[in-house]
Amino acid sequence: MTFWMGVASAQHARAGRDGGFAQLGHGRHIAVQSLKKGDWIVYYCPREGTSDGAAVQAFLTIGQVTSSAPYRAAQAMDFNPFRVDVDYLASAQPAPIRPLLGQLRLTRDHGAHWGIAMRGTKRQLEEDDMRLIVEAMGVHTAFEKALG
Repeated sequence: MTFWMGVASAQHARAGRDGGFAQLGHGRHIAVQSLKKGDWIVYYCPREGTSDGAAVQAFLTIGQVTSSAPYRAAQAMDFNPFRVDVDYLASAQPAPIRPLLGQLRLTRDHGAHWGIAMRGTKRQLEEDDMRLIVEAMGVHTAFEKALG
């Protein structure tokens, strides 16, 4: 099992949660091909919209991958993105990143330049970081239950 952080706008993260899927990197296969059944993904959302909107800077959605492999989805006439199915934890609460900056292995050595660690489509997370995020999102019990 691997722990992932996807980076997307809050609008896109909520759309994935509501649709029960994860889509990364504008739907490119390479962005989701490493997500395997049983892996966990949490979305960090820098902003509300794709290139504008209010700053969010929070972990917004979290769930476990249920697909055996990525698949193409019919979304628009010329847009068929690759996705994986995800069972999201509905009780997850947004967790602002600022209180976690000094604790997360991902960001603690970057000081004021922590945002550099949050760039890109996705990052693999250490289990300790995922557990800190899970706790901050208020889903520790559900997460542990899913882990078995």
